[in-house]
Amino acid sequence: MTQSITGEQKHPALNWMDALWLIFLAGLAVLPPIREIHKQLTLLAIGVVQVSEGWILAKCPRRGASYIVLLKIALATLLIDHTGEPGINSSYYPIFYVPIVTAAEYFGPWATLLWTTLASAAYCSYLYPALQEYEIPAESYGLLAIRILFFFLAAMVVNRFVVENRRQIKRYQELAETLAETNRRLEQAQEEARRSERLAALGQMSAGLAHEIRNPLGVIKGSAEMLHQKLAKSNPLALELAGYISTETNRLSALVTRFLDFARPLHAELVPQEITAVLDRALQFVSLAHKDETAPVRVERQYQANLPLVPLDESLCEQAFLNLIQNAYDAMGQQGGILRLSAHRVENATGEGVEVRIEDDGPGIPAELREQIFNPFVTTKKTGVGLGLSIVSRIIDGHHGTIRVGSASEGSDHGGASFVMFFPVSAEAVDTAS
Repeated sequence: MTQSITGEQKHPALNWMDALWLIFLAGLAVLPPIREIHKQLTLLAIGVVQVSEGWILAKCPRRGASYIVLLKIALATLLIDHTGEPGINSSYYPIFYVPIVTAAEYFGPWATLLWTTLASAAYCSYLYPALQEYEIPAESYGLLAIRILFFFLAAMVVNRFVVENRRQIKRYQELAETLAETNRRLEQAQEEARRSERLAALGQMSAGLAHEIRNPLGVIKGSAEMLHQKLAKSNPLALELAGYISTETNRLSALVTRFLDFARPLHAELVPQEITAVLDRALQFVSLAHKDETAPVRVERQYQANLPLVPLDESLCEQAFLNLIQNAYDAMGQQGGILRLSAHRVENATGEGVEVRIEDDGPGIPAELREQIFNPFVTTKKTGVGLGLSIVSRIIDGHHGTIRVGSASEGSDHGGASFVMFFPVSAEAVDTAS
């Protein structure tokens, strides 16, 4: 109900409107009764309170407005006591408009009515002593009622204007915040578009470079194998060096293959099927590859029953899950740990879908890398090239889904890395996204 103006909005420095206030009060001071010193002092006090409003509000931001209105009501009551005999008949009664309008400026409608009632009661308080000395005719009571009603009318008119002005200010502030948020999203979209252009150019360059490298690699590998066969055991040092050449050639060939996978256009053939079955096949493949490790990984599954079928490209989706699960095994390393797989039906702004989570007990992803972890050549591995998660992100995009790094608060308190994927289940959502 109450809405006071802070000290930042009212400045204690004298401005031109305060100067006009003082001029108008000075005009009242030189009007009859001129020799009433109490009148001049009271008007001076009203001027001081008016000029000091900003300072009072700055010192008492919560109750300053109430103090100001109370002071003005008290001074208005004192002024009519020294300007009329009896006080109820004073021609200075409009001075009560000053605290009433002030209350309408600082407070809501109901509080304004209460302050106006208090000001009217202060004015009517001189009615009792007047009745003790004078006989008041009936028409004077009607005149008094008219004055009181005009107090309330003025209060409501001013308060309505102030409330509407506050509403407009709030609307403009909300509009400014909306525009600022829109500008921020536009800048973000422009930055993403520029990044996409750079990635597209990088992908084309990578594809051409990888293709040109692959042919010499085949020659080098074949030559190393022939050298290995010819040397046999006649030259152990040359035989060892030929083995190094073959091993490093195989590693470089695998790297070139990943470059080509990253640069190759993605053509996903989506067929509705059970996503948990694809997830389990990827898990089984990685588990078999790590079955001889001394510190095994314990797998925990949390699959919601009766999950809807999801439009998937089975081979691509299995490749993405396999990559994420392999990363989880690598992150947990020799210590082992718990691999958590979950799948649940969810709904978000794009519609209904299945959310898949893959979490591990490894060291996790540093906070400064979470925003760039899906960019090419960003990796937390010492020997990685940073293309695995980029390929996973492209695959998820090809399914019209989303992938993000989950925060610690979303999972349990075990730490580690958490990848959250969303796959839409409705054909309409897929068609709309495409």
